[in-house]
Amino acid sequence: CGSSMPHQTIHLFRKGLRLHDNPTLLAALKSSEVVYPVYILDRDFLTSAVKMGIVRWHFLLQCLEDLQSNLKKLNSCLWIIQGEYEAVLREHVQKWNISQVTLDNEIEPFYKQMERTIQDMGKEMGFEVFSLVGHTLYDVSRIVELNKGIAPLTYKRFLHILTLLGDPEMPVQDVAAENAQKLSPLPEEGLDEQYRLPLPEDLGISKEYLSPWRGGETAGLLRLKEHLKNQGWVAKFKKPRTIPNSLLPSTTGLSPYFSFGCLSVRTFFYRLSKIYAQSKNHSLPPVSLQGQLLWREFFYTVASSTPNFTKMVGNPICLQIKWYQDAEKLHKWKTVFEELLLDADYSVNAGNWMWLSASAFFHQYTRIFCPVRFGKRTDPEGRYIRLAIVQMCYFSFALGKDYPFPMVNHKEASTHNLQLMKQVREEQLKTAQLTRDDTDDPMETRLKREHSEETEQKGKLARNSEQV
Repeated sequence: CGSSMPHQTIHLFRKGLRLHDNPTLLAALKSSEVVYPVYILDRDFLTSAVKMGIVRWHFLLQCLEDLQSNLKKLNSCLWIIQGEYEAVLREHVQKWNISQVTLDNEIEPFYKQMERTIQDMGKEMGFEVFSLVGHTLYDVSRIVELNKGIAPLTYKRFLHILTLLGDPEMPVQDVAAENAQKLSPLPEEGLDEQYRLPLPEDLGISKEYLSPWRGGETAGLLRLKEHLKNQGWVAKFKKPRTIPNSLLPSTTGLSPYFSFGCLSVRTFFYRLSKIYAQSKNHSLPPVSLQGQLLWREFFYTVASSTPNFTKMVGNPICLQIKWYQDAEKLHKWKTVFEELLLDADYSVNAGNWMWLSASAFFHQYTRIFCPVRFGKRTDPEGRYIRLAIVQMCYFSFALGKDYPFPMVNHKEASTHNLQLMKQVREEQLKTAQLTRDDTDDPMETRLKREHSEETEQKGKLARNSEQV
């Protein structure tokens, strides 16, 4: 990476908050005389780029604390610096006589802009900038390149391109005692106040953290290890059969760790491959656990080359729907969603919202889930609700006073929206067809199978009836 002379390097952590399978950090160690592991806590940048509710702030601080702890075991440290990232970087490039800055290659527009700013700064100040892919299975730019310069907009086409690329690259060697000698040593007098991990109250957030998910590489690897012990569950996992309102996650619960880069998706992918290799029968994409990683990769690929991917206006693959405006209801939704969302992800969340709203990717828009019937079917005893709303277990309560009324009349709203959606799709048929491929939808596949089985069963009953 860069010139043949050993570098004085800042490795800039953004996501990728881990020491296992961190290709950019490993490359920095191989090319440098000394590497300063740095995290710039630029609060204005973070809050403008992603949704940062209280639980997400706590999770991030735990990730940084864990990374700091793991680096100290290697007689190094994480230099956590608060401030505007450009000013901080300028100061420390001069302070440490830096000749190289390394950072992971990311696809989000705000991170791309940051990298362009750092590259311009490097030309001005005389340091090199180096990056590698570490947050996805593949270099998504190669997927776009092999698809004639445009992102594949259906899962089927996406999987076809992957057959041309082959399997993802294997995880790289972990950063450990045998290769960490070039990490900047922990100062004998300890870290100055300006480099310490901030407390929640320093950031103006509550000290209370009620989430069962603890942030950090250590917790993520432990959760991964525990899940992979149940090889039968891993081999048979099928996404449509999971239950979103189960008391314990019916999926892996690893998404926050992937979102922050505490866990490597390549590590997970290849550990799954080992289990599949030992299983006579296992589920396959799109519904398998590897299939879920590939869905993540699909959304990352589309997001990488789609303008305004997280918005409707200016997004060329998204139906332009005249959603009605209700500031009060939007505030109620945002208060809960933005404050409690832990695994916020630019690509995956936007892709799933377009899917769920039938704005792109998903086209069976006439299939509408009723939240009441769905809850009764999947949680008939109301255990999930009782856990979420503790007072219901112990006290009588008044609907509309202690617990809010439904925000809408579901039957009226769904009927009205169905009519509008039909009209929108007829008017914007060309846009709707861009991402259309019914084979993409695992739910649709399951419904077709169940319908086929139901038809077969009815046929058997009819034949038996005739015989009687």
